[in-house]
Amino acid sequence: MDPNNVERPLRKISEAFNNIANSINSQQEQEEVELELAPFSHACSLVSPLFRCLGIAFKFAEMDYVAKVNDLCETSKSISTLQVMMEKDIADDCVRKAGSHTRNLLRVKRGLDMVRVLFHQILASQDNSLKNPASKAYGQVFSPYHGWAIRKAVAAGMYALPTKAQLLQKLNEDEVSARTEMQNYVTACTIIVMYIDKLFQSRELGTDW
Repeated sequence: MDPNNVERPLRKISEAFNNIANSINSQQEQEEVELELAPFSHACSLVSPLFRCLGIAFKFAEMDYVAKVNDLCETSKSISTLQVMMEKDIADDCVRKAGSHTRNLLRVKRGLDMVRVLFHQILASQDNSLKNPASKAYGQVFSPYHGWAIRKAVAAGMYALPTKAQLLQKLNEDEVSARTEMQNYVTACTIIVMYIDKLFQSRELGTDW
């Protein structure tokens, strides 16, 4: 098989998020940084296969994440930036309503943040098991917003997680290349998550809902 034709989802993810982080950084002198919705939602869509690779423990997250990313992708055909999208929801008084684009953005941001924490924990561990990294990522990002039933189902699903070696095989990466791409994502995603949090806080919407 030609190595150039092998799917490398992790590399695609890190490159797409690096481009977005660079776009944010390049506008730091401006009063408010504009982030285009189309490239952002496309980058988010690249993360979906990663949830699938994690198996049943994150099935709930995959389904919820994919649905909300699809909404942002569709919305990007008619709305240019995250700011314009949020301002429209604020004007329509529907920010917190189920199905609102701003609410969906908040849920997508949590999905990105969960992957960021997961990668950070994997990079910090020498273990082949993903149970601790995945448990910490879920506990830090999703658990506070989930009821007992979902938390119990996730805990049970943690025993069916792939090993790190199995995950890397699914992603067509070796240990060295995976570490590089994961670190790139962690760095870029930290900038993007902070940016989205700032968007919510600057409009007094909060992010704890």
